[in-house]
Amino acid sequence: MISEARKYQAFYTKSTPIVDYMVSRLSLKPSDTIFEPCGGDGVFVEAILNENEFAHIDICELNSKSIEVLKEKFSHFLNVNIRECDTLLDSELDFNSCFGGYYDKIIANPPYGAWQDYSKRTVLKKLYPDLYAKESYGLFLYRCIQLLKEDGILSFIIPDTFLNLHMHKALRKHIFTNTQIVELALFPSSFFPGVNFGYANLSIITLRKKSDIKACMNNTFSVINNFDEVEQLNNVKDNSLKTFTFKQEDVFNNPDHAFLIAENSDILKLINHSKLKIGDIADCVTGFYSGDDKRFLQVISPELKNGKNYDLVNTDSISSDYKNNADILSGIDGDKHFLPIVKGGNTKYLKPESWFMNWSKEAVQHYKTDKKSRFQNPKYYFKFGIGVPMISSSSITASLIENKLFDQSIVGIFPKDESLTYYLLAFFNSPTCNKLIRTINPSANNPANYIKKIPVIIPEKSVLDLITEKAKRIVDSIKQKGIYDEKTETEIWTIIEEVYKI
Repeated sequence: MISEARKYQAFYTKSTPIVDYMVSRLSLKPSDTIFEPCGGDGVFVEAILNENEFAHIDICELNSKSIEVLKEKFSHFLNVNIRECDTLLDSELDFNSCFGGYYDKIIANPPYGAWQDYSKRTVLKKLYPDLYAKESYGLFLYRCIQLLKEDGILSFIIPDTFLNLHMHKALRKHIFTNTQIVELALFPSSFFPGVNFGYANLSIITLRKKSDIKACMNNTFSVINNFDEVEQLNNVKDNSLKTFTFKQEDVFNNPDHAFLIAENSDILKLINHSKLKIGDIADCVTGFYSGDDKRFLQVISPELKNGKNYDLVNTDSISSDYKNNADILSGIDGDKHFLPIVKGGNTKYLKPESWFMNWSKEAVQHYKTDKKSRFQNPKYYFKFGIGVPMISSSSITASLIENKLFDQSIVGIFPKDESLTYYLLAFFNSPTCNKLIRTINPSANNPANYIKKIPVIIPEKSVLDLITEKAKRIVDSIKQKGIYDEKTETEIWTIIEEVYKI
């Protein structure tokens, strides 16, 4: 049974500054016909009626308990129409959207990631074939753009994941070609204390419906961020806020139509015009998963982070010559069948051998056949390359994969020219790389598809050799002395910054 909260994912907008900001962006007129596609507890409707008690407002809401609240609040308003229906599937809204839209203004805090049963998900995929049907807010935004009249205005509060994630490419294209973005405000989800959205950051997007694609492309809009407190929404001219201005056509022409937001315009130029990307010079793949790590994975010490949840490995069972085993992908005979695996964690250049995977023939056969296991991209197992954790802290990090197994929390990067490995290892640990990946994807996630998009510059041989030598020096210092050579790393950062000039 799916809980009510999981089913509807309704996070009500209790913040007065957020409500006031969104309503102010609608430029309300007495004659407006207004739509609230997921009425919730009616805070937007209350705010609109406070400005214009005679505004004609239609409310749709799927949750019957919320319908009761809405009727109690607004049933005495003859100009407020409340319907219990599914905005995404309602036939009356279908009719309204077929004739160029119906509403002058639309405002909402739509559900984020609301559970859709599988039969409904199938219907939604047919109705919105280009959209990511698992994420409800994108479907609501698309639907409501259809329902807007020409020059009608919409204001939505939604997670900021639509700005960059590949799965929302079609949604971004629809926004850019059917609307003029008026303003985009970006702020942390912590502005909603006590509510766990599952998203680090939220946004308020205000759009104007426009059928003329040339007018859409010529439109200029503002992106506002660096909010410290929610009250700053009442004064977006605050000098402490950062405001970026973009021409819509320029953002539309970004890779995947992504919103690339950076203070340094050279970063955007490099991302958009670089001749080489990481995906051109290296294979970027996700690693292995046993399907049941508690059973197959063992740890060298219980003192290791999360190590107490796993069995201790018997050092006599660790294979020392697995790298010479030509049939390693079939598993290891005998008692020495545990081997090191590179896992996530923000360790630069070289990770200690702390985790060991059961690689017996029986275990490997299980990995290849079990539904929960992921024996994926095996031709890259036990190869020499670089591992970048899928999830990082403030900065991207990378460490060597020295012909070892690597797990699914790692993106394995295997240069087509192996001589570039140490150069790329240095690059992935540099602030320069971090600027680029955080512009391409501002979240802390580093999936393979985003790493492939990072622009790369191969410097002249003397510079390439110098960075390679310094990166090897750092690795050797860790291996031989257990010391991380920060001085050499700082020297590398300076050289890479000169190469990229960002």
